[in-house]
Amino acid sequence: MALAFPALPRSARLALKARWSRQLLATLGVRLLPAGQPAREGLLVANHVSWLDIFAINALAPTAFVSKDEVLSWPLIGWLAAKAETIFLARGSRTAARRAKETITETLRARHLVAVFPEGTTGFGNEVQPFHGALFQSALDAGAQIAPVALRYIDGGGQISLAAAYVGETSLGQCIRTISLASGLAVRVSFLPTIDPINHDRRHVAAQAHRTISHALGATPSRPVPPDADTASGTRADPRAGLPSDCHPRDILNPVPIDRASV
Repeated sequence: MALAFPALPRSARLALKARWSRQLLATLGVRLLPAGQPAREGLLVANHVSWLDIFAINALAPTAFVSKDEVLSWPLIGWLAAKAETIFLARGSRTAARRAKETITETLRARHLVAVFPEGTTGFGNEVQPFHGALFQSALDAGAQIAPVALRYIDGGGQISLAAAYVGETSLGQCIRTISLASGLAVRVSFLPTIDPINHDRRHVAAQAHRTISHALGATPSRPVPPDADTASGTRADPRAGLPSDCHPRDILNPVPIDRASV
């Protein structure tokens, strides 16, 4: 089936992508808690906690994700990403960044769904980190709506769980083991009201998306974006408080932010 995947009709590919993602979550013992109505087209933007985020979203709203090309080398995850129409971006390459931006814009103009993690790195799930405005430019160019999604991992008691957080020096294998051993782990995927980017610049749209997701998660709301900045951020407490000093966010299943000079 995997070999025939590219030749299947798009509707069949999307259905298979959703089924594979649900099967992976079930295998790891992670419950899926959907809320809201998934968008069928536009730029889906979400906060980023884990490599598992992409499968939690795909299980409900199968989409093309933008990801670093090094993900291709990951056991199983890379294979699944390659078969799932992922748009890969080479680190440090402006040519690759322009090409990826063009691909994203064309996909959005075709009224399809494309997903990015505009934080550009993972966090612990208790706050939303700054959003890179450059990742919203393709939506503005294509006249596509922005579809915010709030992701939260919770334990059996309904409290925030760090089990899925892929941060610091944790290896992929260690993270998978922690997830599979976590009792009652669930991921809440909240599809929020869409944002119309018409007549707004990317910093404004990024700030609005950041504020929408932060509010849904109960995180600190955004402060105004400085005129010379290309990120939208909230007032942040240090999520590493009380954790080992080497436990810091890492950039995984998300792109290196598309260089602003190339967009």
